[in-house]
Amino acid sequence: MDKTFFSVFKTFFKIGLLLLGGGYVILPLLQSELVDKKKWITSDELVQYYAISTSLPGIIAANTAIFTGRKLLKTKGAIAALLGVILPAFIAIILLASIFNEIVRYNFVKYMFWGVGIGVITLLFLAVAEMWKKCIVDKFSVAVYTSCVLLALLTDMSPAIIVIFAVVLGIVHAVFFNKKQEQKYD
Repeated sequence: MDKTFFSVFKTFFKIGLLLLGGGYVILPLLQSELVDKKKWITSDELVQYYAISTSLPGIIAANTAIFTGRKLLKTKGAIAALLGVILPAFIAIILLASIFNEIVRYNFVKYMFWGVGIGVITLLFLAVAEMWKKCIVDKFSVAVYTSCVLLALLTDMSPAIIVIFAVVLGIVHAVFFNKKQEQKYD
């Protein structure tokens, strides 16, 4: 597929239109559009961009769009992707802010927000399932995942500390595993 400024913008604008609930729901949308339909990036690249984006400050969807756009068209692609993904939300906020107090009184609006919430939960589940396939690959990754879930559920530990804990465990495991592999080949 052609990778022009406009095609990147249009694709990310479409994703931005469907992006309800924040950056965690973007993964299934990006998988469908960028990997399955357009074949602009691989599934592994998408998961890497997404993982890096979640650990950086800022909006996950915008960060992921920047990484993907940069891969497609360098700086021009990063700008196109970023503008495309944030413009629908910006327009929606401007429109909704002016009429929000009036529309929130209607029951159908309350039901609509309830429905959006259910849809977001579904997209979150799909994002977790996609990340699971790429990240939980051995006994060590299952142990780190279980430890992080238990820390999150059973303690008041900050999610940032839990992520740092997982990163440190990953680094220690990589250093140990690489030494073990090197000894095999000696």
